Amino acid sequence: MKIKLLLPSLIAIIGLNASAQTKKPVHPAKATPVVVATPVVAASPALPRPKLVVGIVVDQMRWDYLYRYYDRYQDNGGFKRLLNEGFSCENTNVDYIPTVTAAGHTCIYTGSVPALHGIAGNDFIVQATGKSMYCTEDTSVRTVGSTSAAGQMSPRNMLTNTITDELRLSTNFRSKVIGIALKDRGGILPAGHTANAAYWFDDATGNWITSTYYMKDLPQWVKDFNDQKLAETYLKNDWNPVYPLDTYLQSSADNSDRYEGKFKGMDAPTLPVKTSGMYKGNLGLIRNTPWGNTITLDMAVAAINNEQLGNNSNAVTDFLAVSLSSTDYIGHQFGINAVEIEDTYLRLDREIGSFLTYLDAKLGKGNYTVFLTADHGAAHNPTFLTDNKIPAGVWDDAAAKNALNKQLMDKYKVDSLVISLLNYQVNFNYRIVNYLHLDEDALKKDCISFLEKQPAVAFAVDMKKAQTASIPEELRMRIVNGYSLDHSGTVQIILKPGWFSGKAATGTTHGTWNPYDTHIPLVFMGWGIQQGHTNVATHMTDITPTIAALLHIQAPNGSIGTPIVQVLK
Repeated sequence: MKIKLLLPSLIAIIGLNASAQTKKPVHPAKATPVVVATPVVAASPALPRPKLVVGIVVDQMRWDYLYRYYDRYQDNGGFKRLLNEGFSCENTNVDYIPTVTAAGHTCIYTGSVPALHGIAGNDFIVQATGKSMYCTEDTSVRTVGSTSAAGQMSPRNMLTNTITDELRLSTNFRSKVIGIALKDRGGILPAGHTANAAYWFDDATGNWITSTYYMKDLPQWVKDFNDQKLAETYLKNDWNPVYPLDTYLQSSADNSDRYEGKFKGMDAPTLPVKTSGMYKGNLGLIRNTPWGNTITLDMAVAAINNEQLGNNSNAVTDFLAVSLSSTDYIGHQFGINAVEIEDTYLRLDREIGSFLTYLDAKLGKGNYTVFLTADHGAAHNPTFLTDNKIPAGVWDDAAAKNALNKQLMDKYKVDSLVISLLNYQVNFNYRIVNYLHLDEDALKKDCISFLEKQPAVAFAVDMKKAQTASIPEELRMRIVNGYSLDHSGTVQIILKPGWFSGKAATGTTHGTWNPYDTHIPLVFMGWGIQQGHTNVATHMTDITPTIAALLHIQAPNGSIGTPIVQVLK
């Protein structure tokens, strides 16, 4: 900072006048005042920063969706603009397992992994008690905006802070941070511990709600937004395909009931879907339609307008964290080769394009920074793969748990030693193990021996000894990063490629180490961002350090990533 001193012609007169020359004392009341030089600080330009950072997480978006439908994306749409004007990290992968929504959103915004941030799954077993815990569950708070229990949520289970927390800290809490998603966890975890607000969708009322963790009452603008009843409005418009069905060449035939799950009340998993006759008493239906993304972006625009995000009079950066959840619900139901998925992404391309155009008009093109990524990918439907001669299958983890417990019962004469195989992990009933003083290492060896004989299982690994396991290095790294001492099981199960756990033969899921689950899109665009792309390996944990470097703020307290320097100008 430059400091300019203005020097007056007389620096100081200390009681010196004509009387001083005669050595006569001067009465204090008649003394000439002291004039002190005062430093004047010249105005210094503010540290250059964007007005607003917008993080967009597309739930269950595989990296290849950027290119699978590229020819059908609009030239002035969302995905092509991001790729053409921004910087794409083409080889970005998740650093841990299991690859699920809560862990993904937390990693993106903390730069950390479950071993540190503690969000070891959407649900996880608290090892000390054996009880299942939902990632954002918080019974100490109440719902705001509904009488349902859907608002008893907060970020308290997340052990580290986020890039959004660090932004608030760096500006003495003058920056505004808001998280928005249909899923509670998609809005809460990215917004961090110090957020001004996080909002999520309540199926019971069709309203956007929050919890008393953030506020005692909804802002008037949220109430006004809810009064529009947009969920009903959108669902009254049936889900019709954007283009003629015979042009969806990147998808399986529309009536692929071997691979796709149908809506309740429909005879087949086909478009159009007559949502207008299905939504009464079931506003949560919007989650499984493209309208779920539409209403989320509507809410994002309303938040920017009413909270004046990006127009901070103190010249500090604001942050809006948006998660688009419907892509995940639709993917789970229909699988990744369905017409419904292709149609969803063609619609999403248009809506992201419109959202970027809105940001241009609201904040000025080049005055904001946006990044788009995903929390995880998704696998091909196993039946689809086997029909096309590719090895795959569905592993019935419930049946496997029962069989494992039976074998342990035969040896230890104790039932239900394994509580769950949640998150592809063996979770012991430690109350019994500790009470009977059972040898945990022997138990683990017995479980590993049983699991490795299962046709679907490639490896079963003692989580505490993963570093010395005879498995590929990439798997060791992901197991170690995903192992939360308090919230993870004791044995990690690695299935063979093409396999995942469950019972349903239709749709798809995620959660494994394979590229289809871990290879995610990552594109930055806007203020401070270079144009280009890289195929150099980058990681989900690198997203937050890159944003921290862009904003000249500290990385979160559990971050283990590094800035992607090619991205930044």
